[in-house]
Amino acid sequence: MWNNIFSGLVNLLSLESVLFINFGMAVGIVFGALPGLTATMGVALFLPVTFGLDPLPGMLLLLGIYCGGTYGGSITAILIKTPGTPASAATVLDGYEMARKGHAGKALDTALVCSTIGGIISALVLLFLAPQIARIALRFGSPERFMLAMFGLSIICTLSGRRLFKGLISAAFGLFVASIGLDPIEGLPRFTFGINEFMAGVGIIPALVGLFAISEILNKVRVGDTSEEGKAALTKDRMTLAELRGCSKDIVKSSVIGTIIGAIPGTGAAIAAFLSYMEARRSSKTPGKFGTGHINGIAAPEAGNNGVTGATLIPLLTLGIPGDVVTAVMLGALMMKGLTPGPQLFQKHGVLMYTIMIGLIFVNVFMYLQGKLFIKAFANVNRIPTSLLSTILIVLCVIGGFSVNNSVFDVFLMLGFAAVGYLATKFQFPTVPMLLAIILGPMAEENLRKSLLLSRGSWSIFVTKPISLLFLLLTLAAILVPAIVNVVLRKKETASLARTDR
Repeated sequence: MWNNIFSGLVNLLSLESVLFINFGMAVGIVFGALPGLTATMGVALFLPVTFGLDPLPGMLLLLGIYCGGTYGGSITAILIKTPGTPASAATVLDGYEMARKGHAGKALDTALVCSTIGGIISALVLLFLAPQIARIALRFGSPERFMLAMFGLSIICTLSGRRLFKGLISAAFGLFVASIGLDPIEGLPRFTFGINEFMAGVGIIPALVGLFAISEILNKVRVGDTSEEGKAALTKDRMTLAELRGCSKDIVKSSVIGTIIGAIPGTGAAIAAFLSYMEARRSSKTPGKFGTGHINGIAAPEAGNNGVTGATLIPLLTLGIPGDVVTAVMLGALMMKGLTPGPQLFQKHGVLMYTIMIGLIFVNVFMYLQGKLFIKAFANVNRIPTSLLSTILIVLCVIGGFSVNNSVFDVFLMLGFAAVGYLATKFQFPTVPMLLAIILGPMAEENLRKSLLLSRGSWSIFVTKPISLLFLLLTLAAILVPAIVNVVLRKKETASLARTDR
């Protein structure tokens, strides 16, 4: 192994490798930052570019786009409350609030530093522990995936805070939206209302862009832009070493969560980000600060979603099973070069595989360097006049919504979600639970029905498997604890008011 690692390092120390990594990284950051353009789209569009390249530079290019796109979504999430990708939706909660307070530079720097650390930890796990992690991932069947999805949905109780009832209503609407389209088991249409375009279901990108980007623009038009204090972005404001030490536990935990989630095929970075955010808030001594611009609220989801990047390659390279859509495209890229992922790949092309895995570490290092270089420019986006910025964003949102499927219907769907997001904000219904339900709903339903088919209708399948039972207990705890806390707080407020009246 160590001979392969040394050979891989030598292969990466070339001008060609450095150039392809940095070009892919720059492309990925742009695709991640622009609303509607995701890392998946970037990798898919640049796949034909790799046809004429050798396997190593081609994979380094795609890995650069992948990691850059995952990080890039945090830029717009922080600056304009518009997550560029679903994986950055959790970053909005504290990132945008910190930027509004005039600390856009610190928020962006925190996202960059924690994204880099999460990506490097994930890459090191891929390099040294891939076979062991792959064996754990193989134990996740339909029951385990269903309970994992339910555990993810239980975050709604945490995200809703003291507006739990409204949060549940928002999530219920999201689950309804997730059920639109063809039945995942029987293939029958549901809630399509005679519209053929609904047969494919509701895409995450139109929902994401509509609920956050356009609805936020509409709200600013309605109430006026009151965030002038955030316009003077503090470009010299950076994450300090003391703040990094304060976030270190959350960064490590989130990186581990991201690595585990990424290694399980069919999950994704969005789930890892929300789970990381929930765990950071749960273990915090000051959970009330989350959602107000708390630095840990940026560090946790960014380390979590970038922790997925290396882990998704674990099932791909060791078992030939793509961990998500992006790695499915990479699987195609490898097979076009005559490289079939699996155990024999390491025996026949060991040096190349170790070069690719070490290359992921290089990708994250260059991501940090590029991010540091451009943070000042990113932070100054807040200096653009609101009227001009809103116009530019509307145009980019429409282009992004259309480009996913080259469909005008998606643009109208996006505008529909914008109206829903606008009304939800006006009447104080949280929109993040809705998006979370849209993301996790299909995963939960499909694996629930598969599990019941396997057990012939017996619900005991969810408690007889250890991993499934563990997630069931965690889900119950995540639901009951916030409810109990709300009851206790209300009793204290009632008692306090009663004493004041006396």
